[in-house]
Amino acid sequence: MLVQIVLFDGFDPLDVVAPFEVLAAGGDLAGGAGPDGGAGRALDVELVAVDGPRDVVSGTRGLTLRATAALRPDRPGYVVVPGASGPSTAEPGDGVVTVPMLLARFAGSPAAPLLRAALDHPEVTVATVCGGSLALAMAGLIAGRPAVTHHLGLEALAATGAQVVAARIVDDGDLLSAGGVTSGLDLGLYILERELGPRVAHAVETFFEHERRGVVWRNTGHAPLPV
Repeated sequence: MLVQIVLFDGFDPLDVVAPFEVLAAGGDLAGGAGPDGGAGRALDVELVAVDGPRDVVSGTRGLTLRATAALRPDRPGYVVVPGASGPSTAEPGDGVVTVPMLLARFAGSPAAPLLRAALDHPEVTVATVCGGSLALAMAGLIAGRPAVTHHLGLEALAATGAQVVAARIVDDGDLLSAGGVTSGLDLGLYILERELGPRVAHAVETFFEHERRGVVWRNTGHAPLPV
């Protein structure tokens, strides 16, 4: 199984590195076989960009990561979309690029049709960390769907027509979203549990000395009556 983590200009580094490390560790611990039947891993993770391999500058003090491949929405597995980092607000006309501006730029870029194709693919799950769900929402991709984002973006997420759920992780089948910057750790562990089982996820959780936190909301079972 392949997990593609999408880099874009201004991305939040922790939204990327946290799930990358968790998923890489899970792939190593799970073992498995490669596509040719030889030695390999049950899960691989790579950094990708819409425009192919390049150095991508984050929104945190110029920290740069390298995308090693182009985003392929037709490849079975997961596509993970991080949020952005930077100031949340700015005075009009001062030239400061804010997080909402970065997310809107990404939403209006050639990434949008590729992410739509990923959501339409029956063998792809799209997952978001922090403001990543807001980027998808700004692109008009998740209207009416349950999702969560960073607490500062919940009102904006609701304004796009998404169904805001107060949970650490929201599982809507082929769409996962995680709220908060550090939720990338919990999202990575949840993907491991979902795909490779609880023992692998627990082994990584123990190795990282990180206790998962918050509620996982799944869009299954009886719908509760209004309170």
